[in-house]
Amino acid sequence: MVEQTNTLNEQFGPMIEQIKELFFEFGIKNLNMDDISRKLGISKKTLYRFVKSKEDLIAQLFEYEELKWIEHTKDISNQDVNAIEKLFKVSLMVYVEMKKFNPMLMFELRKYYETVFLEYHTRKLEQISQNMRLNLVQGIEEGLYRQDVNIDAVVAIYINYLIEIHSSDMCKTAEITFDELFKVMFENHIRAISTPAGVAFFEARKKEVSENLKNNNQ
Repeated sequence: MVEQTNTLNEQFGPMIEQIKELFFEFGIKNLNMDDISRKLGISKKTLYRFVKSKEDLIAQLFEYEELKWIEHTKDISNQDVNAIEKLFKVSLMVYVEMKKFNPMLMFELRKYYETVFLEYHTRKLEQISQNMRLNLVQGIEEGLYRQDVNIDAVVAIYINYLIEIHSSDMCKTAEITFDELFKVMFENHIRAISTPAGVAFFEARKKEVSENLKNNNQ
């Protein structure tokens, strides 16, 4: 009987991290359960104590990532910093994740594990949307974002940009790197919604934003 093990279990948590890195390195289709157990240094029987199948493994990996995301965003929201600072910290998390989640992985997930992927993708976008709404409210209250900002419209546009810039075709067409696209997108977003005070704060931290992106690309 398959053990119903929480993905944050002390034994399975480290395995999930290793499996995630294997998928990033080799792709999803190229790894079967024998490959995964061998690279983890365990028997396939041991691996099946934690998961029912490869699809279940991917579902648990997504659950694990969601729990990490919720925990990290909660930590950021509790920090005593302004809305622009929080937005950059959350956007940097998205950026780092998207850099690893290459188009080939997206293609394989959509083709071979569509239901699991779409359920996760929908939940993730909703989580990002909720964080953005809270951020916009805070920024307006702080006088950093404009009072007349249409929150629902801004959230929809920003989410769409996040999805679009991950397209390899956009990078090829524009002959620009993903890093540059992300930096321009973030700056354009801040300038579009900010008051003069918000723009001034961003200008003072603009160099630091670039450095953070550079450091996370090494």
